[in-house]
Amino acid sequence: MTSRIPATRPRKTPVRQKPGRLRAIDAARGLALLGMMATHLLPTFEANASLTPTWVGLVFSGRSAALFAVLAGVGLALSTGKHQPVEGRELSAARRGLALRALVIAAVGLSLGALEVNVAIILVHYAVLFLCVLPFLGMGVKRLCLWAAGWILASPVLAYLLRPWLLASEPPLKLGHNPSWEDLTVPSQLLADLFLTGYYPVFQWLSYLLVGLVIGRLALTRALVPVFLLVAGTVVAIAAKALGVAAMDSWGGREALEKVLNSPGYPLGSVLQVNLTGLSQEGSWWWLASAAPHSGTSLDLLHTSAVAAAVIGACLLLERVADWVDLDLLLPLRGAGAMTLTLYTVHVWVISGFYLKPLPAGWTEDGMYFAHAGAAILLGIVFARLSWRGPLEWVGHAANRLGRGGIRAMH
Repeated sequence: MTSRIPATRPRKTPVRQKPGRLRAIDAARGLALLGMMATHLLPTFEANASLTPTWVGLVFSGRSAALFAVLAGVGLALSTGKHQPVEGRELSAARRGLALRALVIAAVGLSLGALEVNVAIILVHYAVLFLCVLPFLGMGVKRLCLWAAGWILASPVLAYLLRPWLLASEPPLKLGHNPSWEDLTVPSQLLADLFLTGYYPVFQWLSYLLVGLVIGRLALTRALVPVFLLVAGTVVAIAAKALGVAAMDSWGGREALEKVLNSPGYPLGSVLQVNLTGLSQEGSWWWLASAAPHSGTSLDLLHTSAVAAAVIGACLLLERVADWVDLDLLLPLRGAGAMTLTLYTVHVWVISGFYLKPLPAGWTEDGMYFAHAGAAILLGIVFARLSWRGPLEWVGHAANRLGRGGIRAMH
């Protein structure tokens, strides 16, 4: 007599993902990519005398790139031990692998630097950040918290003191363009630009990777951790921004900076809301009281790091909801987020084709953005469904495996 197998409700095949990957982290990386595309393709200021900020400038400027950097730290933590960092030979192997991966990213960035684009390309700075964070990979959460807090507080002050000295040299130690292979012939100027005088100053931006390492060392799969990241990140972000606005508007900061600028009618208020990169922040300690995007101050670093933490927390919670309803809600974002190096590179290359040229007939800036974003999402979905790595991600992964264990580790 044979036993009858009871009927069971068929379950959907669980979403396949590579070991150690969190779909929420890839989704957050996808959000960062779409936000950076928005700042590249859509205006951040209205075309008027007062440079009125647009919603794109108010929402994405400074925050998307910072989220990208914080997620780099999270990814490094997840790949080197999660809750407990690796040690000994395993740590040394991880550092070698990440160093080779950084060289691949740097090579891509230097190659893109030869293109004529009105975009600050982050990849070379991103690669240098990878190299700078290597000594911290063996640290636990407590030590990383101390380093992150100290770096957020101290690095802007040191940068404020060092920048005028670097810019006063002849010629000034600042590139004024995206780093390219040719700049390797002027290493002092290249290094000064990468670390202190450029668009993404590595010296201060190391704070983001340290914060990311802290987040990545937390037990992200536990129920309360995403809630903590969302709530604490939101509270800290609001407090940091409120303090910076109060310092500028209520405590005399903006008036003091306008005197230093000595440029009547200059829309400093609008610039403080969107992007402070174009201004030489020297001559007054009030610059350090700002929370303006891309100012690199303690309040800016704290605000953008907290926003990144909140976004990561929200994505982790959404991943839990997706598991509960048995739907891959994060697929449109996580697909693109798993291949950001490839998509970012193609995005910049396409932009270069329209540099100083009018848009094609019938196209608008909004249409161009949605074309880039839509293509990124669709390609991401296809690659995720096929469990493929992006082409440049494959090269980076191969370099990482080579550094970790030699030729045999690549097979």
